[in-house]
Amino acid sequence: MASGNMKDIKRRIKSVQSTMQITKAMELVASSKMRRAKERALAARPYFNTMYETITRLAAATRNGDSVYTRHRDVKNSLYIVIAGDRGLAGGYNANLFKLAAAEMEGKKAQVVTIGKKAQEHYAKRDWPVAADYPGIAETMKISDTHEIVEHMLGMFRGGQVDEVFLCYTQFVSPLQQEPKCIQLLPANFDRSEQGEKTTGARVLTEYDPSPEAVFDAIIPEYLYGVLYGAVVESYCSEQSARRMAMEAASDNASEMIENLNLSYNRARQAAITQEITEIVAGSGEVGA
Repeated sequence: MASGNMKDIKRRIKSVQSTMQITKAMELVASSKMRRAKERALAARPYFNTMYETITRLAAATRNGDSVYTRHRDVKNSLYIVIAGDRGLAGGYNANLFKLAAAEMEGKKAQVVTIGKKAQEHYAKRDWPVAADYPGIAETMKISDTHEIVEHMLGMFRGGQVDEVFLCYTQFVSPLQQEPKCIQLLPANFDRSEQGEKTTGARVLTEYDPSPEAVFDAIIPEYLYGVLYGAVVESYCSEQSARRMAMEAASDNASEMIENLNLSYNRARQAAITQEITEIVAGSGEVGA
């Protein structure tokens, strides 16, 4: 009986050790990918910040203008661009984002554009209509890859198919913290007062040709390319960070399980040895009698 129990424990130890080898390998791969993704995310931020400052300055210059991208409408249809991961085993990374997106879309007539295989799979089983799917693009994403997605979204907005556009992604805060966020892309709403405060005092007069309104309308797509690219690289970095943490926790749990199983194995082995000694002593007593 003890021998059979020992064999079962030994099998479990080997199984957990095999699993731990996989989780350790995945942790190392995720760490390597996270470092590269973090460099890419940090490199994208100055571009976005400069673009935001430029477009805010243009928005201040077109205070009395009327752009199709800033004009508010009665909202009947909404579009949500949801950026999730391409793989699982990343803790609550995907689930937290889907939970936020569901809360934002509640009570609205919404459709989604999915980026990432997990988002594609998630919304294929939900009631919200899917306008487009873009799986497997995050790891090798370039800013030129955003053009198709943004042009599709702008076409729907200009054509009146949707009245507002939101972007749901996960912001990389630190290797230990990732924060799901949902921001409004269209109609664009820029903090004109902030730009006004910066230009108070010695004001610089900038002339735009052909007009501030025309330049503003032309630069909005460029701004959206940058925002979407930044959101994708931030989300990818967050995914790798979440997966590294999940695999590290799994490896620690596996190590703890192996320690407990080794202890159980040693106890079963000691019990088997004690039983054998007892049987030998009892047998020798019977022979002596």
